Amino acid sequence: MSSCSGSHCDHGKDQQTDSPGDDRELREKLQRIKHKILVMSGKGGVGKSSVSALLAVGLAMKGYRVGVLDVDLHGPSIPRMLGVQGMFRFDEERKCLIPQSYNERLQVVSIECLLEDRDSAVIWRGPVKHGVIKQFISEVTWEDLDYLIIDSPPGTGDEPLSVAQTITDACALIVTTPQEVALADVRKSINFCRQVGMRILGLVENMSGFVCPHCNRELALFGKGGGARTAELMTIPFLGGLPFDPRIVVSEDVGQCILETPDDSLFIQACKQLIHEVITGCSNPAGETMPREIAEKVKADHTDFKVAIPLAGGSLTNHFGHCEQFAIVDVQAGRIQAKELVVPPPHEPGLLPRWLGELDVSLIIAGGMGRRALDLFGQQNIKVITGAPNLPPEELIKQYLEGTLLTGANVCDH
Repeated sequence: MSSCSGSHCDHGKDQQTDSPGDDRELREKLQRIKHKILVMSGKGGVGKSSVSALLAVGLAMKGYRVGVLDVDLHGPSIPRMLGVQGMFRFDEERKCLIPQSYNERLQVVSIECLLEDRDSAVIWRGPVKHGVIKQFISEVTWEDLDYLIIDSPPGTGDEPLSVAQTITDACALIVTTPQEVALADVRKSINFCRQVGMRILGLVENMSGFVCPHCNRELALFGKGGGARTAELMTIPFLGGLPFDPRIVVSEDVGQCILETPDDSLFIQACKQLIHEVITGCSNPAGETMPREIAEKVKADHTDFKVAIPLAGGSLTNHFGHCEQFAIVDVQAGRIQAKELVVPPPHEPGLLPRWLGELDVSLIIAGGMGRRALDLFGQQNIKVITGAPNLPPEELIKQYLEGTLLTGANVCDH
């Protein structure tokens, strides 16, 4: 990998085809990294890079070995936020770049560490970007890592697509603000992840309220709660909100992470809770097998079956145990034959599995379901798909039968 000293860096050339040796080296490097998290957003200015830096430092403070890969090639900001300066050194023995170190547990790789002038403009097209992102993994002396935090530019363009294609076991953490203009774009990011088959770790609402330091009242500068509502609507986990804190601006400008200051503010507490949610989500990815695989397994067991879908307002609802009604759909020879809307009995533990079993239901499509309920349905030989989107039952079953139903994580995995 050559350094970039000017504003034009092979932007007119396509990347050459990778050799089998390159792919083997890439796979070997990725196998030494336990968890890979792509931090993305639908639009700029929502604090995605700030969340990436906070998450990386917070995980390192807990004793994990962490790497930050800044693939925001046109607007890298991670080195400045973390106070990392200078260009990469080169390991002559292993013929690889040596990551910059934030501390003994946190390594940083960014295009800025290849620029002799930090203010140079990087002008690259898609194929070159894809090649550089692969090189940032295969041609860097990453140590064995517990977490690799990948900070991508906003939107669903070349960089996140390259990460999805290169790091196939990465999961996405999506950052938004409460405003509708940001939420509209973040829904596109969620659908991007579903289309490329990337597991969604969850959604974070940044700038979620502001506590006045003078009167201690909370002000909704950018609104509040939109992230939680969007997560529920799109059936993905909500990882929490980070309040707006002006000290973030100061700490990032001087390259010092606010988590390392002696403070226990609401912002610090929210960051610690977010880090806990990320660790938990990475360690327990239950209920997130891609639906194509589930569908093939279910359809191999039987061709004629009944499907139950919990509804509210005519579409799937996340609240399985407290839904208004169930759509009981009879499928025969791959076609919908009949649909019946049935009001469930009063909610009590263990009743719904028996009740749906007596109705000869053998498949459930749901937004979320707790572990105990999943076990009880398994005892009734009823298959369950979780993380389905909020669509009418006919559309859900149509997509299921076509093998195109895409889901997120189980939104009620407890």
